[in-house]
Formats: sequence, C-alpha cells, structure tokens
Amino acid sequence: MNVEVGVSSADLDTDPLLTASVDQPHSSQPDEQQPVASPMTPPEITQKVNLMGMSRAQLEQFFLDIGEKKFRAGQVMKWIHQFFVTDFAQMSNISGKLREKLERICEIRGPEVVHRNYSKDGTRKWVFRVGDGAGSLVETVLIPADDKTGARKTLCISSQVGCALDCSFCSTGKQGFQRDLTPDEIIGQLWMANYSYMEEVEIAERERTVTNVVMMGMGEPLLNYNAVLSSMQIMLDDFAYGMSKRRVTLSTSGVVPKIDQLAQDIDVALAISLHAPNDELRNELVPINKKYPLAQLIAACQRYIAKDGNESSRKHVTIEYVMLEGVNDKPEHAQQMIKLLKNLPSKINLIPFNPFPHAPYERSSRNRTISFQKTLSDAGFVCTIRQTRGDDIDAACGQLVGQVADRTRRAAQWKKTVEERDVIIRTSGDID
Repeated sequence: MNVEVGVSSADLDTDPLLTASVDQPHSSQPDEQQPVASPMTPPEITQKVNLMGMSRAQLEQFFLDIGEKKFRAGQVMKWIHQFFVTDFAQMSNISGKLREKLERICEIRGPEVVHRNYSKDGTRKWVFRVGDGAGSLVETVLIPADDKTGARKTLCISSQVGCALDCSFCSTGKQGFQRDLTPDEIIGQLWMANYSYMEEVEIAERERTVTNVVMMGMGEPLLNYNAVLSSMQIMLDDFAYGMSKRRVTLSTSGVVPKIDQLAQDIDVALAISLHAPNDELRNELVPINKKYPLAQLIAACQRYIAKDGNESSRKHVTIEYVMLEGVNDKPEHAQQMIKLLKNLPSKINLIPFNPFPHAPYERSSRNRTISFQKTLSDAGFVCTIRQTRGDDIDAACGQLVGQVADRTRRAAQWKKTVEERDVIIRTSGDID
C-alpha cells in the first residue's frame, strides 16, 4: 500500500513516513492454518508508521488503506497538532478498537530533544537529535515579541542538517552539510515549541501558542523542497495549526527555479536573504548568486508576487540584509539597493551581524546601520532594524550551528583556514 498524495515515486522509495506497506504472513507449510489479515485487523509490522509529519491528504489515504473512514485523519490531526497528544489511548473520540490498531501499527514521534535553553529575554532554543544512533543535531529558536495583535511568538525552523550553501557570514554554513530533514523532523519542531507552553495544561484546555513560523533556521528550505512544502501545508491546515498564510514565511538565498515552483504549489510569504546589492559582492557573500544572479532573482520575486489569485501574503517580499562593517553597509550600497528594488514591492529588514568564533566580519556600528536605514526609508521603502534576541544562548540570527556529520568536508576546510589565519597573525606579531 502506497500513500502517493503530493510526493514523487522517488520520495516513496526512501521515506518510510509516506509508505505503509503491510506484507501478508506467509508460510512454507501449505496445510498450516494462517490468520487472515482483514483491513480492520492488519498484521504485525516491524516498523511503525510515524503520523507526525503526514499531511491531511496523506493521512486520509493512510486510513483508507487500513480499512478506516478518511474522516479519521482530521480527528487524529487535531489530537496531534492542536492538543499535542502522542498517546493513542488519550484520543477519547476514537473507538477503542481503532486506538488499539493505531497503537499496534503507528507512532507519533518528532525528533529527540537533547537540550533546551530559555533566555532571560524570553527566547527559547531547542537542540534536536535527528536520525538513528548518535545522528546529527539541529537547532530551533522561538522568539517572543509584543505587537498590535498581542503576544507574538515566532518560531525559526530548520530544514536541513547543516546547509548545502556556504554563505560566508553564517556559522551554520561553516558546519558543512549532512542531509535533509524529513517532514516529521520539520513539523516536530513546531509541535515541540507549542507543547513547551502546554506541558502542565490539561489536554482539553491546550491551545496553539506559536503565532508565526519562519523557515529561516539551519539549511536552505528550497533545496529540501518536498519535505518543506508538506510541512507548510500542515502548518496552514485548519485541522492542524491553522496558521494564516501571512504568518508562514519561507526564506531563501535565491534558488530561482524553486521560487517559481513554490508560487504554483502554496501561498505563503517569501523572504530573500539578499545581503548584497550587486553581483560582485553577493558572489562573495552568498555563493549561489554565481548560479542565479540578482537579475534572475529579482525577476523570480516579481513573478511570485504577480501570481494569479494572490492574497495578502504575496503583496510584498521581505528583504533580509545582514549589516557587515565596511563590507556592505556603505552609502553607495544603500543607493544600489534602492535601484535594485525599485520595481519590487518589498519590506527591508536590516539584521545586525551576530559574530561567531573566527568570523571574518564585524557588526556594523549602530550609527551606520541607522544611517543606512534612513537612506532606504527616505527613498520610500519600509525598512526596519531587527532587534537581536537570544544571543546569550547562541540563538540569534546566524548563530545556529548544531552538530553536523559533514559530508562536504567544508567544516574541515573552515578549520584549516582558521588555523592558517592564526599562524599568519602570530607570525606578524613576532615580526613586529
């Protein structure tokens, strides 16, 4: 039995969450009486099906394939994602017989929490172990803030173990890349963030507390497209988190073909990690620019906004711009940004650089950042300066590192570069 909603055959070959194959028992003795497995009494299986990362369409197909009505999908989704229940025995509006069946063949499991840290400013960070055995570690951050709608809680979710890109100012990229996260590992981050506020609350009184999601954690979301898309569909689903399209944001460094595909598949807010206003500088800071230069990236953003049937989530693109002292924060860079973005409805978010060990950059001064902001604001752009939160627990933007079983050798290369730089500095000191 295959669950094929919204995924390719390649995904089904590799992802046990999207496959629920049940083999009939077989005996080499023809006269031996074998139990007949009816749809209502599936035989024992060696690996339980994880329901955590299944979309509603996938869950509906799953229930049909085990001989149940598809409306059970909505019931189970609510228990998982609205009441944060992982024990089938606690799902009181489901028959005891079905609960026993689900207990036998299914599980509800997100990534393992190995560390959690709560900042004095309210920021929360979790470190998750993903994969079997020692695995690798990824990080997730929740940032609280007051706004006109009340207490906002924004969760920054990771999509990969490490990152396949190597932006020069980002500590995550220096850890290299190990693998993509699965849907249950992605949506499990949102589940845990909500549950952290509800652990001591009676099940019937639990509610969803995370108001905003940004796919801005470890990894490039558009390079893990299917899993990220499926996870965002769960975020928007009224049977799960029921989030507004305006409150789910995908951030990309500029994978142009996937931006166009995203416009066809889902309606969420788009953010671009720009960080440089010209190709020469962006090639250095964001190397994917060599493949998809600024002209292509801006055109893709314009197409994303212009997609038929757009709602408020696509009225503009958020531009993220980390401020690096003496690198991309000069007056001419602000003027170049004005020219670059003049035909793109956008809001600009200036991000103070958060240093990490041996980083080759420094944070722009407060005065320079304010001057940069004023230039853009005077030109008619909505431009804000991001407030740095969670830096006391290494949870600020650009500081998510995790622990990566690197397949790219980038971490080793970065370590070698740092050692060589230290030797040069020591040698220079000896000469002086």
